[in-house]
Amino acid sequence: MSRSQSQIASVDPVWSRITEEARAAVQNEPLLGGLVHSSILHHKNLERAISYRISLKLASGEMSEQILREIGDEALTSDPEIGRAIRADLVAVLDRDPACHRLLQPILYFKGFQAVQAYRIGHWLWQEGRRDLAYFFQMRVSEVFGIDIHPAARIGRGIMIDHAHSIVIGETAVVGDNVSMLHSVTLGGTGKEDDDRHPKIGDGVLIGAGAKVLGNITVGHCSRVAAGSVVLEDIPPMMTVAGVPARIVGEAGCAQPSMAMDHLIKAQT
Repeated sequence: MSRSQSQIASVDPVWSRITEEARAAVQNEPLLGGLVHSSILHHKNLERAISYRISLKLASGEMSEQILREIGDEALTSDPEIGRAIRADLVAVLDRDPACHRLLQPILYFKGFQAVQAYRIGHWLWQEGRRDLAYFFQMRVSEVFGIDIHPAARIGRGIMIDHAHSIVIGETAVVGDNVSMLHSVTLGGTGKEDDDRHPKIGDGVLIGAGAKVLGNITVGHCSRVAAGSVVLEDIPPMMTVAGVPARIVGEAGCAQPSMAMDHLIKAQT
């Protein structure tokens, strides 16, 4: 490792590892050289790489890649918290998804990770009062990835969305840190009211595939929502709920369900 590479690794070990994985990927599969160089190795840091990757994915005849990249660069430069959230999300995917073996994979291939990072740019635009542009990001994320996250929703760090198809997160939803969810999860409302109407998901929560959490309710920290459940009432912390409508069926079973990723409901003795 050169002196400059060593300095980068000491300041940003996540980006250093990604670039090492990228060089190894090119060596192992030269046909991917163009993709890997343009997406990773041509950039000076992770923020620029993410901005480029998102702009490439969301570009269309309505909005060019260059304009989208400028927007992404502005967002990621203006708010360093986005970069910290990106790194936490990457590590979360690597730790919790058994199909992920390198930090490089989510950036290049995983639509759940890519959609969340595009949302983060859209959320920054929303907070800056650039609502129409934020809606454009929401629209393109939905069209490209099949994931609909309102730019006003508040989502924490360390988010892992596995498979990710048909995820819906409403306008007033709040998702805490270190949350894991699978495909077809809905954090939605229960009617056409326009006030605070969406769920509040605590830290460390695990939400199974196809679960629907509806209304201005709270899912307590480190709880589990079983696959296919419909949650209509508050859930206390560190509990497991299942069913339609969902009912408490036991404790969460571990201190950090979102990290353990254990979806099995064990019989209570």
